[in-house]
Amino acid sequence: MAIDPYAGCNELIDQSLCTFETCCLAQSHFLYLPNYGANMFFCIFFAIMILPQIGLGIYYKTWGFMVSMILGLLLELFGYESRVQINLNPWGANPFLLYLICLTIAPVFIAAAIYLCLTRVLVLYGKDISRFAPRTVALSFMFSDFLSLVFQAAGGAIADTANTPSATQTGANIMIVGLVLQAVSLGTFLIFCADYAWRCSKSVLNDDPEAVRTRGRMLFKVSMGGLLFATMTILIRSIFRAAELSGGFHGTLWNNETDFLILDGAMIALAEGKDCRGGQGREAGLVFGLVLALGHVGEDARVEGLNVHNRMMRDLES
Repeated sequence: MAIDPYAGCNELIDQSLCTFETCCLAQSHFLYLPNYGANMFFCIFFAIMILPQIGLGIYYKTWGFMVSMILGLLLELFGYESRVQINLNPWGANPFLLYLICLTIAPVFIAAAIYLCLTRVLVLYGKDISRFAPRTVALSFMFSDFLSLVFQAAGGAIADTANTPSATQTGANIMIVGLVLQAVSLGTFLIFCADYAWRCSKSVLNDDPEAVRTRGRMLFKVSMGGLLFATMTILIRSIFRAAELSGGFHGTLWNNETDFLILDGAMIALAEGKDCRGGQGREAGLVFGLVLALGHVGEDARVEGLNVHNRMMRDLES
């Protein structure tokens, strides 16, 4: 049964002192009460997804990828746990602040993990085919990611601690800048990948025997699709959040939980799932993590993956 957000309003009570008996939802941060079951589901999902990231990261020693993914997962977990707390007390300031900041910046770290994967893929196919050196590509996208993180975190803090409507909107506008920057960065990333794929089709690829065998594996091709899929889901989420905030904290999108759960929660869950199954192998940063997760890694395959990775790392350092 839907709750009337304006039923029982009492503007004489300070928001921090509100309860379900004394205030209405319109005096809280949303015009709806966050769904307990749906938000708890995402809490459990992101908590579970941390475990394979730790195991695969330690096994393959992919420290950068592991740290980025775990930070993203933890922020998602804290964000949805905060929404569960909002369900219990819609007027609390601290849970809302945690929700706003954590779920806004979490995808930044997931995107960083994707950018790390790209550098290894460039070396596997041929770093000379790329218009830019792998290191330049990684640093450029990760610098953009960092700027996006700064704008989103700063805007979230300003919006929640503001004392006037204009200051709140200023914080929201800063967050929008960060989200748009993230969307532009991800869009540019997809364009770069498409250009690199086209150049690969016209060029001689890295002819290292182990690299050739790796590229020919079906699991590698599937994981490349997973990487692309994860990028697109995060892009969709960034566009949605920018549109959501552009309407303000009283806008239609901001107060529609169904849209939020689908275009934010589900999109990031799909991205995390793809990265976890296809993201942590040492060869190319992708395939052997998927194979390990499925329990089909043989010793020969593992040794092959390690050899390819070591050669790739030497190329990156040269």
